[in-house]
Amino acid sequence: MSAEAHNEHAVTHEDHHGDDHDHGTYRSYLIGFGLSVVLTAIPFWLVMAGVLAPQLTGLIITGFAVVQIVVHMIFFLHMNHRSEGGWNMLALIFTLVIVVIAVAGSVWVMYHLNTNMMPVHDMQGMG
Repeated sequence: MSAEAHNEHAVTHEDHHGDDHDHGTYRSYLIGFGLSVVLTAIPFWLVMAGVLAPQLTGLIITGFAVVQIVVHMIFFLHMNHRSEGGWNMLALIFTLVIVVIAVAGSVWVMYHLNTNMMPVHDMQGMG
């Protein structure tokens, strides 16, 4: 391979990285960063100001966390239905199904263990 052909191949390789992935732009990274900051600051303010009931605050924070996960997946991980021919999305859906099964099963087991445990006896009358 001649030096010119090698240099031309190197430029082509650097320009295209040999793949067709979306690598994002400076603007998309700034949008993702801004959204991440806002999605962190609002729940922080809700907790520090104590403006809502604790249960409602917890639900709202959970909602903001889910939205932030989606923002990170889109703006930083560049996941969409087209990436890797759809295999990334299929892997994500499979992972979510497994996580939901594991969490739901764990909560179910803990609930039934708590319900079916022996009652606590009054130990003060003994001794």
